[in-house]
Amino acid sequence: MAVKTEFHSLTVAEVRQETADAVSIRFQLPEEARERFAFQAGQYLTLRAEIAGEDIRRNYSVCSSPLDGELRVAVKALEGGVFSGYATRDLKPGDRIDVLPATGHFTAPFAEGQNRHYVAFAAGSGITPILSLIKTALSVEPQSRFTLFYGNRMSAQILFLEELSGLKNLFMGRLEIYHFLTLEEEEIDLFNGRLDRAKCDEILDTLIDPAGIDMAFACGPEGMMLAAEAALLAHDVPADRILLERFASGGARVLDAAAREKADAAKGRRVGVVLDGRKLTVTFDAEAGNILDSVRKAGAPAPFACKGGVCATCRAKVVSGEVEMRINYGLTSEEVEQGYILTCQSVPLSDDVVVSYDG
Repeated sequence: MAVKTEFHSLTVAEVRQETADAVSIRFQLPEEARERFAFQAGQYLTLRAEIAGEDIRRNYSVCSSPLDGELRVAVKALEGGVFSGYATRDLKPGDRIDVLPATGHFTAPFAEGQNRHYVAFAAGSGITPILSLIKTALSVEPQSRFTLFYGNRMSAQILFLEELSGLKNLFMGRLEIYHFLTLEEEEIDLFNGRLDRAKCDEILDTLIDPAGIDMAFACGPEGMMLAAEAALLAHDVPADRILLERFASGGARVLDAAAREKADAAKGRRVGVVLDGRKLTVTFDAEAGNILDSVRKAGAPAPFACKGGVCATCRAKVVSGEVEMRINYGLTSEEVEQGYILTCQSVPLSDDVVVSYDG
């Protein structure tokens, strides 16, 4: 059984140009790797490559459905993006990339026999996990419906436009798609402009009945997701029916004065770490400022990607002792109650802390 911390080298089978600044990447999966890389709709992969001598890691959502029989992610070039620039400009079939097995909570328990109405708000490359959710939900649940509200600057930048149109024809009457453009003007004013709070409120007032929403997803820029969430809550959609997927944060954050004080107070504390079936003890490094970097500075390969409290790649369970977590965008409330932490955001508050990456 593969462990969470273990990267596996996969061969790139296809790099397909989706728009002028975005590609999808299909990985070749040998038979023995298929179980290891099984995924749920909406989950993401952590990719690692050495670029200009630097270890670069990024998270990308899987855009294929588990029913498609392939493992494919989409990457959109970002200004100054090291990994996205490499992937969209230099990557080619036959190249190899290190990949962690899929993880993430941006999914739902799809099951035959359910009759649900799913709704999604997406903007730009936020369509990537939503595409996987649409294909899976409508294939697994023949009685369910899906409504997508998708924002972009212009029609030429709409990721997976043809595939979405094909799905709309395939699932006639069960998939509705509304496009919103900021740089192209439509005849109907509702479809002009970004998906801000006012637009999301108008959508919920005119296009669908919020009372009939069984699950709502939002993925894209932070402002859009918060606007969609606020509008849904204001229209009485229960919070536990709303899922947000944050792609990434600004990376490792500078500690504020209070966090720096707590890191300094934890200096020298010994932390037990269970990793890949082995237990080791490391000394908390105040300069590192968190448990993850203290473990890695000690030479242990603890998993990470964003270091910003978003992706949950560095998740571990507190076995004993007291730990404080500064920022959390990646764990559910249930996981926190069960004792899980993001080690990139955590410091030990007692001398008996043991955390398990295998938990």
